[in-house]
This record gives sequence, structure tokens and C-alpha cells, in this order.
Amino acid sequence: MFALTHIYKRLFIGSALLLTGIGIVFIYSASAYWSSVRYEGQTPFYIKQVIYFVLALLVFLVISKSKGFVQDKWWLLLYIVTILLLIAVLIPGIGIWRNGSRSWIGIGPFTFQPAELVKISTLVYLSIILAKWKRGERIIQLRHFIILLLPVALIMLQPDFGSAFILIVTAFLLLFIANYPMKFYAICIMAGIGGLTALIISAPYRLKRINAFLDPWEDPLGSGFQAVQSLLAIGPAGIFGHGFLKSRQKYLYLPEPQNDFIFSIILEEMGFIGGIILVCIFACFLYSGYKLAASALYVKHFYIICALTSMIAVQAALNIGVVIGLLPVTGVTLPFISYGGTSLMILWLTVGIIYLFANDQTTEGRSKNGKSH
Repeated sequence: MFALTHIYKRLFIGSALLLTGIGIVFIYSASAYWSSVRYEGQTPFYIKQVIYFVLALLVFLVISKSKGFVQDKWWLLLYIVTILLLIAVLIPGIGIWRNGSRSWIGIGPFTFQPAELVKISTLVYLSIILAKWKRGERIIQLRHFIILLLPVALIMLQPDFGSAFILIVTAFLLLFIANYPMKFYAICIMAGIGGLTALIISAPYRLKRINAFLDPWEDPLGSGFQAVQSLLAIGPAGIFGHGFLKSRQKYLYLPEPQNDFIFSIILEEMGFIGGIILVCIFACFLYSGYKLAASALYVKHFYIICALTSMIAVQAALNIGVVIGLLPVTGVTLPFISYGGTSLMILWLTVGIIYLFANDQTTEGRSKNGKSH
């Protein structure tokens, strides 16, 4: 069992490294022309990503060795701090307005999204609370929903529908793992449909995104522009693609192709086969993450590793679904692949937390139910 767990740890870290390396290579390809036209004279995106990768690895090494983070009290504190950051980002002069939302806080030359941190703190803290549930006790509790809905409400005020969606879906997967009754999900689905309808009505741009999703060709130069250009990249690429560096849509057709729609460029250059290989690497990462959860000693560790692995899975599925036209455009990046220093460091922070709890064998991880999960 120990030998298998060690293999899963290597597979988990190895696949994350491979995904990051692939990301840097295709950031180089996707951003080459864009950088020369719009960001002439600035440091190329792929060089910045390499620097961010080095910093991200340092974050991983520090977190994966920080035994203090297995203690529950730190996660309560981090949850409170990240909630305060979400409030701060809404204050003019502190939060930075970018791409239609106030989601960023700047510290000198660096910017970061508090929503990325609050997803981690919320899921870990909720996992800790759920792990303290005793068999026979009523599992559905109001505090579970307060812990979840408070950050979701603050994220929607930015607004950042993509981050809120990822947090809600991942949290509900966690509640399902924790044996929440099925009737609860039926009620939530009905409430979710009503809430989604209200959100669409309250913000006309969301309705435009839905219309663009249903028929992007109706407004190919407006609300359907990104979806149309993505499909134009993917469709002609065929099985094997046009070849590395031979993308056509990166020539100012897809806006900033190194970000949300980098998977379009990968499919255009590497074709269907390249896309399948990338999805398989993601599958290896997720499989090894869930196997680490299954081999965890304590309930808390099991919940935390499942939740954080699922968070990355949901984000990857959401981005890929948008790129290939199965979902409306949300502005969510592809984990490890898309350009972004904050995003990459947060992802490796998440990997470090998973690795930390996979290695932890202290009694701090023991729930009231004991070791078994």
C-alpha cells in the first residue's frame, strides 16, 4: 500500500509538472505574434511564465513542508482573511477594474484575485467541519451553507460568475461525498435554476452570452466572436492539426490566445490527437489525486484532497467545455496551461496542500469518527 501511494504521489506531481511545461511551450506559440504587436518591447509572456513557474515551485515546496497547515485553527483564520480580501476588492481604490469586473487587488507590480484564494480556504474549512460530523447526527446544518454562500455572494458582487460556479459545484461534490441526502440535491437543482434565471435577468451581458452559446453565428463580430473564432481554429485542424507554431487564429483573431482560449490553439496546432493527449494527462493528474485521497489516513484528509482535486477538475472541464462550444463563455482559464502568474502560483499552492495532507500522519487529522472513511 505504501509503495502504491508513493507511485501515486510521483504521478500526481509529475503530471502537474508536465502540464505546466506544456503550458509554457504553447504560451510561447500562442502569444508570439500578439506580443510583437500589442506588447512590443515588453518581456515575452512565456519568459514571464517561466519566472512564475519558478516562484510557484517555491510556493509548493514551502507549503508541502509546512506541517502547521494541517491544524484546523489556521484554516479558520485563512477563511476569515480571504473573506476580508473579498470585501476589500469591492472597495474603489483597492480593487482593480479589469475585463468588466472588480476582481483584482494590486500590491506594487503584482496583482492577484482573492477569489482564487477563497475557493481553497472555503473548501478546506468546509471539509474540516464535515469531518467532525458523527454518525447518527443530522448532517444538514445551516453553518455549512453560511460557510459556502458568504464567499459566493461576495464573488458575484465583483462579478465573477466563473469562480462562483467552480466553488459551488465543487462544494456540492464535497457534500455528496459527505453523504448529504439526495433530496437535498433535488431541492438545490430547482433553487439553482431559479437563481440562474435571476442572475441572467439582472445582467443583460449574461443573456448575450447564453444567446452566443446557442447560436454564436448570429452575432459573429459581437457576443459570439470568441466562440466563433475558437471553432474556426478547431474545425479545420482535423486529426493531427496544422503543426506546432502554425496556428492561424493567433494572428489577432482570438483575443489574447495565451489565456482562456489557449486550448483552441493547442487543438489547431496539434489536432484532435494532441487534444486527447492533453486530456489524458489531466486524467492522470486527477486519477492520482483521487487515489491519494482514497489512501489518506483520516476523514479530514480524504475530504480535503477530494475537494481540491475536484476544484481543479471542474475548472479544467469548464474551460474545455467553453473552448469546444459545449458551454457559454465564462472567462475561466485552463489549469496549469493558460498564461497567468497568480493562477499558476495558486494552482501549485493547491498541489502543495494536497501533497501536505497526503503525507500527514499526525493525530491532528483524526476526525471524531476515527480513521476510517
